[in-house]
Order: sequence, then structure tokens, then C-alpha cells
Amino acid sequence: MSKSSSRFICQECGASAPRWQGKCDACGSWNTLVEDTGGGASPQTKKIKGGHKLEFVALEGTSKPEPRLISGMNEFDRVCGGGIVQGSAILIGGDPGIGKSTVLLQLAARLSDTVPIAYISGEESLDQIRLRAARLGVSKASVALASSSSLHDIMASLDSGKPPALVIIDSIQTLYSDVLDSAPGTVAQVRFCAQELIRLAKKRNFCVILVGHVTKEGTLAGPRVLEHMVDTVLYFEGDRGHQFRILRTVKNRFGATDEIGVFAMTDKGLEEIPNPSALFLSERSSPVSGTAVFAGIEGTRPLLVEIQALVAPSPLGTPRRTVVGWDNNRLSMLLAVLEKRCGLSFIGQDVYLNIAGGLKITEPAADLAVAAALLSALKDTPLPSDMVLFGEVSLSGEVRTVSQTPLRLKESAKLGFGQAVLAAGKTADSKDIKTTQLQVLSQIGLIVPLKQNKTTPKTLVSG
Repeated sequence: MSKSSSRFICQECGASAPRWQGKCDACGSWNTLVEDTGGGASPQTKKIKGGHKLEFVALEGTSKPEPRLISGMNEFDRVCGGGIVQGSAILIGGDPGIGKSTVLLQLAARLSDTVPIAYISGEESLDQIRLRAARLGVSKASVALASSSSLHDIMASLDSGKPPALVIIDSIQTLYSDVLDSAPGTVAQVRFCAQELIRLAKKRNFCVILVGHVTKEGTLAGPRVLEHMVDTVLYFEGDRGHQFRILRTVKNRFGATDEIGVFAMTDKGLEEIPNPSALFLSERSSPVSGTAVFAGIEGTRPLLVEIQALVAPSPLGTPRRTVVGWDNNRLSMLLAVLEKRCGLSFIGQDVYLNIAGGLKITEPAADLAVAAALLSALKDTPLPSDMVLFGEVSLSGEVRTVSQTPLRLKESAKLGFGQAVLAAGKTADSKDIKTTQLQVLSQIGLIVPLKQNKTTPKTLVSG
């Protein structure tokens, strides 16, 4: 009789330890190790049996394009790479109440006109799902509903007869299997349930969408291997104080990563935003000091957003540095560059930076727009209302070029902007918009005078 092995699994990162300990050595979390008992001998003691010989092929060859389900929800199809690939597994995560179940119910209603759809919920009852469908106006859609948290019941239902084209599981943390002794939501249960569902989806060639919870750090709960098991990982982002919701692609085996889809939360559910740049800039009024428009790129889509800065005298010994939607460390670096290379002083000043609309920006190309907004707030001098800025700033004070400059300029000209400030480069010239090229950050005085001069008009001086 083989001796059963026992190990302890961290519920935060999925790392294993031979014995219980208060702190996980991998992620540093406390009291997260839970015993996981597995039957049989360890893999090291089992003998590997003979397998079949693999047939190797050449790297060059022709392959048929993967068939996709086109939902008609363009923003969702965009982040999936042009539609949902048949037989693929998609993992979507987000904060509680952000709209994951809402957008998936709307997606199921759109696709139910052409293919059979199954919506299985382990968190809500059938009455709760029907109430949401009535509120969204999709109660007449032919979506097959079920409420269960038993993995074996779900597998038996999907494996009998002709399976649906798309199965939505809400959520993977609520499922459990009788094979394991651990509670639902643990690392072992999440890994086993997801593996069995993905295996069945590949076998029967139907799509499966798994809804995942997120931790307080904003990452998907459960083992990290869960993101490696699926084909596509989507994050649903947004602030409850704003109506905008961003569906962002983190991983996609059938399309581009870092693609985004923009939605607006309304009383009728989530509405698609085909032109998010115009929506993010819709509330811009007359020129105000401390605001600048940044021409960014999210995936393959150009996106224009407003960057807001406020510089005010601080009554504290240590001034505040508050950032919403941008990297706090990058703001500290940019303030140091402005003080060292441009001779500005933020000593004794509170600095507040905000990305309008609740969008989170990680692109280094926003450095120049942030620097212009900070300088405009410090000197109380507004920037021209028809100006966009983009460019990366180095520690030496140089303004460096960024990728996809023609696409940024084309989107800016389409929205009515007449001038752009960017780094010097061969692709900086454009016939649609007037450009000003900066080589070093100290030349930003061409846009906002470093010293106030009442006789000089506060307009752009072309370089």
C-alpha cells in the first residue's frame, strides 16, 4: 500500500512547503498555508511508462485560421483578437461589482441569436440572474441558465449530448470537486476544477469563460498556474466613482496583448464606447492651468486622455505627492528631473496628479505631457487648448521618441487638435498637424515660459 503524501499550499501564490509554517517563503503572506493531502506515491517515485513516438514537422507550413465566434459586441471582440476562438478558455477577473457578470450576460444574449449558450452560476440563484436580465432588457434571449457549484454535475451536463458553443462559469472559485478534501476556493480546488473544465472544452470543442475573483492587491486569486492554463486572460478595470470600464487583455494566444475595450456603465448595463478619446475629452472646457492632453496607445488603439496636475503650497513639513492613475515612483523621478535639469523648485509644494476618466496609464510616453501639466500648474499658465503632447523623458533630461508616432498624430488631428509637442525624430513631421520637436526637457519653455512674462503671449512658439 502506497503511503499518502502531504504538503502545504499557499492560498495566495500557490507555492508548496513540506510542513506548515506561519509565513510563506515565496510571497511573504502570513497564515496562508493549507494542508493538501494527495493519494499515491510522489511523481519522483513512479516509473515512466513507454509512450508514443512524436511526429515532428517543419516550422514552415500552412495552417487553417482558427474559427471564431463573433458576438457583435465590438469592444469585447477587439480584446479577444477579433472574436472568441472555438475550443479556447478565457479567464476574466476584476473587482467585486465592477460589471463582470453584467458584461458576460450581455455577451451571452448577443451570441444566443446564432449559437447555443450556457450560463452556469455558482454565486447567484436563477431568480437573481433573471432579475439582472430583465434590467438589461435581455430576458427574452435564448440562454440556458443553471445554478450549481458541483464540478461533477457541470461536467456531466456538458458532456452529454451536443454541447453549447459557449459556456460561462461564474465563478471558478465557487466550484468544488468531491475528489479533493479541501474547501471551495482553495488552490487545489481552483486548479483541479479549471483543469477539468479546460480539458472538456478542448475535447468537445466549445468555448469556456471562467470568472475569477481578485485579491486585495488586484491580481487574480488562486494559483498562478491558472493564468498559464487558459488561452486568454482579461482584466476588468474601473473606478466605481466613474462610469467608464476598461476591459484589458493581459494574455492572448490568438491576438495582441495590452488591447483594451472601453465601456460605460449605465442603468441599462454596459454600453460600448467606439470612440473613447472623444468621450474622455468631452468635458474639457476653456484652457485651465495644470491640464495637458496626452496622445497614448493602448494595444493597437490610439487614445487621448487629459492629465490634470495641481501644485499648491504645503503647510506640512513633508509635502504630499498624490497620484491617481499613474506610477507614483515615476512622478518622483520626473519632479527630480524638472528640478535638476530645468531649474524648477517644488520644495514646499504639494503635488497632485490625476488621469481624467479613471484610466490607468503605464506608458512611458506620458512623461512629457505630465511634465507640461506640472509646469503649467506651477507657473499658473494654461496650455493651448488644441495641443497634445507625448514623449519619454530620461534622467539626463532628454526627450526620447516613442513608438507609433504617426498613429498618435493622426488620431489627434482627427479629433481637431492643431499642434503636437513630441521628441525630435524622422517620423515626427506630419501634414495634418503642426509639430514642435523637443530634444531636451529644458526646451519645454517654448510651450510654457519658465519665467512669467506679461508681454509674451501664452501660445506655442514653433521650434
